[in-house]
Amino acid sequence: MARVITALDNRLSPEAWNGLGAEIDARLKELAAISDEEGKLTRLYLGPAHKRAVERVMSWLVEAGLEARVDATGSVVGRYAGASTEARVLLLGSHIDTVRDAGLFDGNLGVVTALVVVQRLARAGIRLPFSIEVVAFGDEEGVRFASALGGSRALAGRFDPKLLDERDSDGISRREALIAFGCRPEAISAEARDPVATLGYIEVHIEQGPVLERKELAVGVVTAINGASRGRVLVRGESGHAGTVPMMMRRDALVAAAEMIIAIEERARKDRDLVATVGRLDVANGAVNTVPGEVSFTLDVRSPSDAARYRAIEDIKQACADIAIGRRVEIGVEMPYDAVAVVSDERLVTGLKAAVERQNLPVHLLPSGAGHDAMAFGGQIPSAMLFVRCRGGVSHNPAEFASVADIDVAARVLLDFVVNLSNSV
Repeated sequence: MARVITALDNRLSPEAWNGLGAEIDARLKELAAISDEEGKLTRLYLGPAHKRAVERVMSWLVEAGLEARVDATGSVVGRYAGASTEARVLLLGSHIDTVRDAGLFDGNLGVVTALVVVQRLARAGIRLPFSIEVVAFGDEEGVRFASALGGSRALAGRFDPKLLDERDSDGISRREALIAFGCRPEAISAEARDPVATLGYIEVHIEQGPVLERKELAVGVVTAINGASRGRVLVRGESGHAGTVPMMMRRDALVAAAEMIIAIEERARKDRDLVATVGRLDVANGAVNTVPGEVSFTLDVRSPSDAARYRAIEDIKQACADIAIGRRVEIGVEMPYDAVAVVSDERLVTGLKAAVERQNLPVHLLPSGAGHDAMAFGGQIPSAMLFVRCRGGVSHNPAEFASVADIDVAARVLLDFVVNLSNSV
């Protein structure tokens, strides 16, 4: 593995680069033992397991020589001060909340990798021209409350106070949960970072897809986080008896929906970076001996280009309308969720690419189809991401896996990036 060439390299001993992957992996396994459910990894925002995970991460940050605190949204923030009190800040991190019955790498990998990298700098006694804040967000997955990214939106200055009134399935509001956690909801607005004083946000994350594995690459640099539109298509036909309504006289909502779903797939295949998914289909009053009269299905469309995504949605609507006419059914399309695409900062991407190259590795650029905390910073604070290969592209699943060797590569790239960023600040 190539050594980093930098003016600061002579202050980083070979030991600073050794065993990064193994140390990160060990901490990930320790963190994975903290769960709301025995035998599974489930760690919901502001829940008991989240509280214990916060305490564990806090202890690691303090041991690493960082000043640690829990912010007003329940995120952990560890600060490694720069050489000057006026130094700008680089944010590193990800999230430590999980979906139910999760894998141990999603989110947690980015937090622990950032922590271990900064710990190596601290051990070497290196103070950079900028400060580093390691952040462990707790609200990325959006499992407990309807909205997500509360912690990262707060840092970006985009937290909507109305979200404090959201309630979970037990009727507990976000405000009440924060207070019980020991946070001060009224102080959330003060967590916003000054864009002028913030160099950017870097997030290491498993890919959650199969591209890097198929290309036999350990890491990839993210160019953009896909914009996403989500909604529902309602198809109304006419229900009838399966034995008495002739085929040519039927207004079968399910057959029409099936044709629409095929049309959606065909449209998505025409645009290389666009994906469209029908993840759920509901047949009202479905029965083995009844012609379906009403069907609804979900629609999820994503692309790194908002323009391409909106064009695809219009094409899909038109295709569904044409099918509805041919099948003599009625349709309604609602797309209430819209998240714009976030393009990675060019300067940060260039720095990550250079760090990958200095590890004698090929650079692969790819968009992220999934949402991440990094998207909360779009247009406000520069952000970029480094993806790590995961086996089979499996995520949100106990089978989620990234190898120690690949994690080690990612940590080396991040350490290289951070050290060499000091040459351009």
